[in-house]
This record gives sequence, C-alpha cells and structure tokens, in this order.
Amino acid sequence: MGTTQSGILGGRLPLADYETNFSDLHPALDRHEALVASDRCYFCHDAPCMTACPTSIDIPLFIRQISTGNPIGSAKTIFDQNILGGMCARVCPTETLCEQACVRNTAEERPVEIGRLQRYATDIAMKENKQFYTCAATSGKKVAVVGAGPAGLACAHRLAVKGHEVVIYDAREKSGGLNEYGIAAYKSVDDFAQSEVDYVLSIGGIEVRHGQALGRDFSLGDLTEQYDAVFLGLGLAGVNALRLEGETAEGVDDAVDFIAALRQSKTKADIPVGRRVVVLGGGMTAIDAAVQAKLLGAEEVTICYRRGKEHMNASEFEQDLATSKGVTIRHWLQPKRIALKDDKVAGIELEYTTLVDGKLTTTGETGIIAADQIFKAIGQSFEASGLGSLTFEAGRIVTDAEGKTSLANVWAGGDCVLGGEDLTVSAVAMGRDAAEAINRAFAAAMPRASAVA
Repeated sequence: MGTTQSGILGGRLPLADYETNFSDLHPALDRHEALVASDRCYFCHDAPCMTACPTSIDIPLFIRQISTGNPIGSAKTIFDQNILGGMCARVCPTETLCEQACVRNTAEERPVEIGRLQRYATDIAMKENKQFYTCAATSGKKVAVVGAGPAGLACAHRLAVKGHEVVIYDAREKSGGLNEYGIAAYKSVDDFAQSEVDYVLSIGGIEVRHGQALGRDFSLGDLTEQYDAVFLGLGLAGVNALRLEGETAEGVDDAVDFIAALRQSKTKADIPVGRRVVVLGGGMTAIDAAVQAKLLGAEEVTICYRRGKEHMNASEFEQDLATSKGVTIRHWLQPKRIALKDDKVAGIELEYTTLVDGKLTTTGETGIIAADQIFKAIGQSFEASGLGSLTFEAGRIVTDAEGKTSLANVWAGGDCVLGGEDLTVSAVAMGRDAAEAINRAFAAAMPRASAVA
C-alpha cells in the first residue's frame, strides 16, 4: 500500500474493483449491434454529421458500408480522412460534434451512434492488420516532425504516403502524446494507444526518436538546417498555476500528472488518492481527474468551477458522467487560499463569484471545503523553448490556414497553435492538412521539365 502523506494512499480498494472500475466506458459493438445501429442512419444527402466532423469523414458512406457487411471498406473510408480514427472513436466528444448534428437527435429520438460504429469498423481493420496505404516512390525529401502526438502522427503518416522520409522527435519514452498520457484510463483500455501508434507507423518510412526534447537536445534552427521541412506538433506541456498561498504544499497536485500516472499504471492500485478530493477547473481534464479519483476509492470528490454549468468546457455528457460516479460539481466558486495543517493540505477556501455586466467578479462571501488532496485542472500552457523567432500570439504559434508558420519551411498544428483545440480529432485534421501543404510546397519547388522544341 503506497503512501505519500496522511490520508493520501494507494490500494484503497480490492484489486478486482480496480479492474471493474476502469473497464471500457463504451464497450465495443458486436456485429448484430453494429448492423442494428447502422440501419438507423438516414444517409442524408447533405450529411450535417460530416460537416460537424473536424476531419470531414464521409460518415453516411462508412455507416452504409457497415450496414452492407463491409466493415473493412468502412474502415478505409474513415482512415482516408483520419488515420487515428480508432482513438477518435473512443475519445471524441461526439455528443457535441457529429452526433449532435445527426438529424435523429431530437427530443423524441437519440442520434445514430456514430462514434461506436466508427470504433466497430476501425477495430476490425486493426485487429486483422489491414493495411490500406503504402509509401510512394521516395521523393528525396526529408521532414522532421516534433511531437509524436495526434497531430505529429497524422502529419508523419500522410507525408510517408507521399513518399517523403520522416523523423519524429518526442521528449517522452512512448509515442502517442495526449492519447497515451492525457486520456482517462477507462476511455482507452488494453493499451490501445500504443496499438494504434504501431498501426500508423507500420506504413514504413517513419523513424521515431524518443527522449529528444526541443530546447534541450536540439533547436528549431538545428532542424531547419538538416531537413527540407519541419512540422511542430508540440501540444501543451505546461500547467497553469493557481498563484495561491499554499499551492506548493504536499497534497496539491497537477491533474495532468495524475491522469498520466494512471494511464501508465498496470493495476491502478499503486496510484495514491485522498479520501476527500477537490478538483479545480471546468474542462475535460477536471472531469477525468475527478471521475478517476472516485474510481480509485476517494470517498468525496468535488469539482469547483468559477463560472456556471453552461460555461464549462466539459460537455454535458461528461458532466453527467461525473455526477453518475458520485462526483459533486459546484459552480460559481473561485479558489482563494489553500488551508494547511502541519504543512499539508487540510482544505481549500473559496470565494463565491457572479457575473456583473458580463464580467466575472467575486461577491466577498467565502467558504471552506475540507480536503486532503487538491488537483489543479485550470488549463495548460505552451512551453516555447528552442523555437527561435517564430511569431506568437496569446502564447501560441501563429500559422496560416495551411499550418504555415512565420518561418520558411516550418509548419505547425494541434494545441500549440493559435486557434488549436484540446481535441484529438482537431489535432489530427491539422497534422494531415499541414502534410498536404508541405507536399504541395515540395511539388511547387521542383524544377519543371523543359518544353520539347
């Protein structure tokens, strides 16, 4: 039984409970279930679901292929637009994207289960190791991709398909980025993230160098000298600070680190958790941390968010999931001070907030919630070490519509760019589109054959 401080320990539950608690959130459809689910699709000609998909997958087509008994063809339709379609099927907020746009999504009906159908098709293709793509004849061009997350992997795969040699640099010991380290353990079980990485890299032509950090082991200038193009898929490595009294005390932890530790744990029993946990934040990270704290055996878990329910970045589905697991969500509360006892967390003082003329302000009323562990989930920040003279705005890399940065032959995509979203599917789309732009740039730079007299 691991212990970090009084009240925070691992092994609170019988081992069998961890396996049950962290089982697959949405179990895979079997063949019959998939056929029934696909039969509900109207195959709309204007396909609002497809418009709502950041990667523009032809959703009516892939569902029709399932309904006609062709899941392999369906998987190819998905992978043509989103090579990480398997993970996106598991973690995409479909309830606010494609399924929200589904014409069956009415007060009387539920939408077509697009996400689960996508998983059905892609799982079959991956289990059968169906390879739909090969590397084109070598172009002689070499591209560096920084970051082996969704954006970097999607970019690398599309570049390899075009015949360009790719080297991926990643600071961690495993590829996958957010998919490997930042997703709730119950959303991606059985080491699926690594299985998908292996599937993507099996095309060939892609080398991955782990333990290589930008700004520590190399600079952007080093890469632009050695490669014909560079793609930056850096994600968000930093965690925003509370800037409160007591923030550095034992028992105040980053939710991002907590989630990453859970993802790497085999049994989950070795991950310490408090009896009374408070999570600060209103996004997906806050929900994932809170739910998993409860699943680890915490007796009380409370999410505190400084605005209202309607302002939370976490979808209504995710909020409902948290409450169904016993998590309490409290709104209009802003952290003021972390209460300590013997230099350890004893609680958190919060101040009530309200909107005045559209501006968030405090009311002067305060209260204390007892806690022995506090997780910070108030957003992540971009760490710009080693990037030289790139143009930034609001702490992110500025790019054009094709992902081109202010530096020649350098593109970027995913959460690290201005306008990037904290979504796997959006990062995939940006990485894929940047690869197409890089390929066009290479083609435009090639000398044209002289006209025959």
